[in-house]
Amino acid sequence: MNLQNYYWYFKSVLSPKFCDELIAYGKKNQEQIALTGNIDSKRNLKLNPLTKKETKDLKKKRNSNVVWMDDRWIYDQIQPYVNQANKSAGWNFEWNWSESCQFTKYSKEQYYDWHCDSWDTPYNNPENLNFHGKIRKLSVTCSLSDPKDYKGGELEFNFNNPEATKKQNIKKCLEILPRGSIVVFPSFVWHRVRPVTKGIRYSLVIWNLGYPYK
Repeated sequence: MNLQNYYWYFKSVLSPKFCDELIAYGKKNQEQIALTGNIDSKRNLKLNPLTKKETKDLKKKRNSNVVWMDDRWIYDQIQPYVNQANKSAGWNFEWNWSESCQFTKYSKEQYYDWHCDSWDTPYNNPENLNFHGKIRKLSVTCSLSDPKDYKGGELEFNFNNPEATKKQNIKKCLEILPRGSIVVFPSFVWHRVRPVTKGIRYSLVIWNLGYPYK
């Protein structure tokens, strides 16, 4: 798919009050280690914790902590920007559902290496029609932290597939740095979060679903 815009951004559109409330809400909840797509997302880590090998393999790719949120007041703030970006960027993807919000905490030396949010096949969940037969189409990342509160943790895009070619086309997303900024991008675009070297970086991620492209 040829794109004129690989991402769309809105600088400092979320109020400091909203960011503070979201961070406080995230801190009140029990955080868990962030997983990757090759580990069952429904796995109960308390009953079936990761093995040493699984933990080692996971942290080669991703090292962060998350809290899951499904509160309407969060979606009400973010979804209008997803719709606006989808139109303004010229993607015009059809989507109709948002997954749970992922509140993410990156402490010192934590990161998420190159990945894309979409998968090869749609969700297979006949009992939940909000998911069944759909794919991730639009990803959104929101910056909740003041950039003065941490160092590192840069969001970067790679407009080539880093697992398929040595040719790199990397773009550092500086637009996400101001607190309250939002970046929306197609879920098949490769991206990473560089290691945090000082402080803590808080962000919010939401994946938005629709039926496969025709």
